[in-house]
Amino acid sequence: MIIKPSEHPGSHERHLLRKASNPLFPFAPTLDDDNLIDAQRLDHEALQTFNRDFHELLEETTSLAGNVESDVILQLKDRMDRAYESASSLGHDVSKTKDAIRKLLSFIMASVRRGAGTDMQAHQELDQEESAREAHFALLDAPLVADLLSPNSPIHPDELVPTLLSADKDELQVALQMFDEVQLLAILNQGAALLEQLQNEGVNVSLPQEKLAFIQGYAEFAGGL
Repeated sequence: MIIKPSEHPGSHERHLLRKASNPLFPFAPTLDDDNLIDAQRLDHEALQTFNRDFHELLEETTSLAGNVESDVILQLKDRMDRAYESASSLGHDVSKTKDAIRKLLSFIMASVRRGAGTDMQAHQELDQEESAREAHFALLDAPLVADLLSPNSPIHPDELVPTLLSADKDELQVALQMFDEVQLLAILNQGAALLEQLQNEGVNVSLPQEKLAFIQGYAEFAGGL
């Protein structure tokens, strides 16, 4: 290979690196120059699109007048939340961009709180919303979670289980927080079937079996099974 993996890969390149020559994935690609260039191109296009959209969002937010309708504020807040999700899946170092989104969200939330006046119930609901947002943003710090939640995720639904069984345990533990009891049970059943099939084909599945056992333990600890 002539082309080298990126220092800060985006979601497409990360997923290519997960899948390359990985027997857990059906029709796993090889890691060659063509595949790597294609993944890097998709990540670059995603970065350009994000930069354009975020610049527009930034201009809209910073140009808000003193009296703005609540619907406009709430729409901007939702768009900021989605922008943070999108930024988390990008290549390159996006820490400054994510910090900027946090600051803009603080600005917007301050406006929403002012609009709530002395309504204590409204303020409590805003506190809960901000706590949930912080927890969600913390999950997005894990690249696997960011890739799964990306609006343009390269991870197809039928690749979810192979992806989880290919993750390191630290990232897997974070990602499992996304799933409810029913989903965890489905992941376990599909994972067991996949590993049995591969084992019958002569594939060494000792490492993914450890991951499946980890998922089983997590589900039991979470009270799901």
